[in-house]
Amino acid sequence: MRIAVVLALSAALVGCVTSPVAYQAKLSEQDPKWTSPECQQARIAASDYDSREKEHPGWGFGVLLGPYSMGMMAAVKQHEQQQRRLLARQVHLQCSSQPLPKELDFDPATYAPKKTHYP
Repeated sequence: MRIAVVLALSAALVGCVTSPVAYQAKLSEQDPKWTSPECQQARIAASDYDSREKEHPGWGFGVLLGPYSMGMMAAVKQHEQQQRRLLARQVHLQCSSQPLPKELDFDPATYAPKKTHYP
C-alpha cells in the first residue's frame, strides 16, 4: 500500500510541467522568428499535442482499474511530461531569439527511446 501512495504522489508531481501551448503564450509575438513557417509548425504541433492530451481518460480511469494500475498511470504521466518539455523546447527554439531558459536547456537525446538488447 505504501508503494501505491508513493507512486501516486510522484505521478502527481510529474504533471507539473507547463503545457507547450501555455509556454508559447509567454513568448513575444514581436520576435522576428514568430512569423516563420518553422514557428507556425511548432505551434501547430504543440496545440495538436495539447488537444490529444486532453482526450485521454486520466486518473479516474486508473482508479477504476485498481491499485496495480498506479504504476502504469505514473509511467504515462512521466511520458506526457517528457513530451511537454520536448515540445516547449521546440517551440522556444523555433519561435524565440532568446536563449533557452534553464528548465528547457537539456539534451533531447535523454528522452529518446533506449535500445534494449535481449539475450
